Amino acid sequence: MKKAGSLSRLLISLTVVFFLVSCERRKTEGPEGSIQSRNFVFPSRPSSGITFLSTQLNPVEEAGKMRNVILKDFPGRVDFRPNDNSYVFRQINSILQSNPSESILLGALHGDLEKLYEGNALRPLNDIYDGLTKRGFPENLLSLSRLNGKDIYYIPWVQASFVMVANRKALAYLPGGADLNELTYAELLQWAENIFEKTGMKAIGFPAGEKGLMYRFFQGYLYPSFTASTLLKFRGSDAKAMWAYFKGLWKFTYPGSLACATMAEPLLTKDVWIAWDHTARLVRAFEERPDDFVAFPAPIGPMGRGFMAVISGLGIPRNVANAKDPAMLIDYLTQPAIQSRTLSETGFFPVVASGASGGIPRYLQQLSSAVERQSNSRRSVPTLLPIGLGERGDDYNNLFMLTFSEIVLGGKDVSSVLNANADELQKLIDGANAKCWLPDVSEARPCKIE
Repeated sequence: MKKAGSLSRLLISLTVVFFLVSCERRKTEGPEGSIQSRNFVFPSRPSSGITFLSTQLNPVEEAGKMRNVILKDFPGRVDFRPNDNSYVFRQINSILQSNPSESILLGALHGDLEKLYEGNALRPLNDIYDGLTKRGFPENLLSLSRLNGKDIYYIPWVQASFVMVANRKALAYLPGGADLNELTYAELLQWAENIFEKTGMKAIGFPAGEKGLMYRFFQGYLYPSFTASTLLKFRGSDAKAMWAYFKGLWKFTYPGSLACATMAEPLLTKDVWIAWDHTARLVRAFEERPDDFVAFPAPIGPMGRGFMAVISGLGIPRNVANAKDPAMLIDYLTQPAIQSRTLSETGFFPVVASGASGGIPRYLQQLSSAVERQSNSRRSVPTLLPIGLGERGDDYNNLFMLTFSEIVLGGKDVSSVLNANADELQKLIDGANAKCWLPDVSEARPCKIE
């Protein structure tokens, strides 16, 4: 796969603190607040309302902050509609069929945007980027947005990751010699067992509820850490050992995890002492009681430290007649002050210098440091979110949760479950003609599970 080396280097080198504090704020405003490029001069106000379809900031609390805080100074009407990618993909054509003049902006993950590009559904944004070059977008992020290797098809928007968090009370039960920053999965299991033996508490928690993101734990953390793969080795001997390990860990997992969409609430109520979740979904715990918690990188497995960088961008559908208005919203959302506001309100990290004079808010400093240590670890196994699945992304995620349910909760035979679900995954990949994505590297298209 052509881009494998560069993508791997990108994910390993993503250092959130660099984007936050090492760049100077840059002004891109022209006369009277207009933003100029070779082909556009953006007016002070959009000419019409903008429909903002987004797969990000989907939870009710995050969506509310987007509408009421992040977008509050935009000089125009924005209808922010967050939902899953299958809904967003369907809405593009539905909206344009009912109103061909509608202005639409897309906010989505890199993989979703690449799928839209492959379907010839995205407009190239070179002309819009010309007016934003002084923002200082990192070149390694821009290289991802050049979906044909040349033209920019989306503007980087925000980035995030997933990390571990512990109540400081749990630190007394760490295995002897364990280092949070170099914690292994074996030590994590021993830690959870120690707490149970001394307190009777099942202290570890995962967002395994209907709206939770636990499938990303399997895809980007557990599988890569134990198999150096997400797809190719889905049913191999290393995967069987991994599921045996997780069955053991689940014995010490908070039973309420199956109803949890996020880990902030059970951390705050002290039902959970150790948790894994998306940085944006852990913000509330640190915002309310920053002194009670410590954030640290995901553990290390036999193959290294699997981790997933979540990169989101802003794109415009190819058939949108009026690109100037969504371009103005792109300009607004990537301004340093708004990037800083997005960080403070949601925990999604900037892709440009924040311009915040105080640097990172105190309640986010630990999360930021954990992301930095995780992404720069010498043993990192970087993983991208699925690429090329489009509307089948939810089906892909559901198969990982089904595998968990059948093996860990249902006690079914590991080999039988993995073989059956690998076949279903392969059908899905074949139907989308999807290529492999990191950490899997293969020239085959579609990607072939071993």
